[in-house]
Amino acid sequence: MTPRLWAAVALGGLAVALLVAAALLVPWHRPPAPRADQLDALRDLPQEQVRRGREFHSALRPGSYVGLVLGLAVTLALGLTPLGSRLVEAAGRPFGDHWIARAVLGGLAVVLVAQIVTLPLAAWRHTIVARYGLSTQTWGGWTVDVLKSYAVSAVIAAVALLGFYTVTRLAPRWWWAFGAAGAAALVVLLSFVLPVLVEPVFNKFTPMEPGSLRTELMSLAQRDGVPVKDVLVADASRRTRAVNAYVSGLGPTRRIVVYDTLLREAPPAEVASVVAHELGHAKDRDVFTGTLIGALGAAAAVVALYLLGGWAWLLRTAGVDSMGEPRALALMLAVVAVAGIVAAPVQSLVSRRVEARADAHALELTRDPATFEAMQRRLSTVNLGDPDPPRWEYLYSASHPSTVERMAAARAYARGER
Repeated sequence: MTPRLWAAVALGGLAVALLVAAALLVPWHRPPAPRADQLDALRDLPQEQVRRGREFHSALRPGSYVGLVLGLAVTLALGLTPLGSRLVEAAGRPFGDHWIARAVLGGLAVVLVAQIVTLPLAAWRHTIVARYGLSTQTWGGWTVDVLKSYAVSAVIAAVALLGFYTVTRLAPRWWWAFGAAGAAALVVLLSFVLPVLVEPVFNKFTPMEPGSLRTELMSLAQRDGVPVKDVLVADASRRTRAVNAYVSGLGPTRRIVVYDTLLREAPPAEVASVVAHELGHAKDRDVFTGTLIGALGAAAAVVALYLLGGWAWLLRTAGVDSMGEPRALALMLAVVAVAGIVAAPVQSLVSRRVEARADAHALELTRDPATFEAMQRRLSTVNLGDPDPPRWEYLYSASHPSTVERMAAARAYARGER
């Protein structure tokens, strides 16, 4: 068989594996959240809180969607015209058109253009968040975070680009196979190293002081059968008033992380309720599930990009000769961007199902639906959430069940419904 036929077979196999993994590992059944209970919960929330949350999201919405459309437009303009290939060439020209310069510097240049074009909208979003009192950052702090984000992304992208285009040069006919394996391996590697190497770039983590709360959280994890290395406090208050907690890392790097804002805003029982939800992710190996699905998806994307390279009209549109050359990077990013927008509702659905299972786990672990509901009310209040967002937005981009869904699930649990 030809490499292209092998690639088609591999893509089919990866698609089947992805579907099987999703079918077996994603909790498609969700705990009950009757609509009647949701409406009752909505009525029980302070109406001023509901109004303010909806007003906040209404203020953010135009910029968010304009940024999405603008970023996509720039990516398509670079990828579906010769502009992207010319930008890559220009980046490599000062270095004698060396392929490494084209691959790394050209790739970073393509990505940076889209980021710079949408930067004013990100700044505008910061003004909204600050106006509503959710952000505690000065413009200086915000700028530093943006630069840090760019730097971290650039390092990861440079490594990925160098590895990918090295493969395409060494194995021009079979780069899709090695590239797919490399993409999957990179997803797995990042799952391990991001919590340890990247999170400290943005926040300072300190061990929680010994006391009743730390003892309770460690005991909760032990009772749940989830070994954790430590309980850390993140200095989230230097950039936000939002409250949160999470369980980070895999295996020996796993730790409970609590925002300092949560410790200030919530009583210990509610902190434990949030941590119980996060322990649910670890208990059900949601990081493993996400990593596996992400690795399979990344591998499938590389193979699909190789097969798209057989469409001569697409290559002509982008002004390139092959999908495996550095000049085609803008075209690859354009295809990935379109695929990401199309896949967003499915990704959101999967995320909501996983989060709903973690909610059910928290209720079972703590057996305290009243505290769970109180915590959801606090999360929505402090974080300026819309407790019952528009349906279209919920279906497209909501990564968690709505506040009223989570409160309704707690009420159903209290009645003995599972």
